[in-house]
Amino acid sequence: MEVPGSSKKMIATQQEMMDAKVPLAYRDQCAHLLIPLNKCRHAEFFLPWKCESERHTYEKCEYELVMERMLQMQKIREQEAKMKSPSSQPIPLIPKTANT
Repeated sequence: MEVPGSSKKMIATQQEMMDAKVPLAYRDQCAHLLIPLNKCRHAEFFLPWKCESERHTYEKCEYELVMERMLQMQKIREQEAKMKSPSSQPIPLIPKTANT
């Protein structure tokens, strides 16, 4: 499955996420990394120094998704700024002279 507007593909299927009881809010392109992370966390009794590599890969994936969305939003804002070109601004009442 592919998410429109994203460079990452969905790897985990809906059934896999349902079986792993992944909350709806976390069912994104990084869910395939969250499933083994949660299994590791349960196996290690949520000790913070355990499962570091799984946590790091999951957090890196989430960071990349956020950065991608930020870049997309920046492009949208730039396009909107171009649409509001200076020609739509009112003509100034007092013209600027060369000496000011």
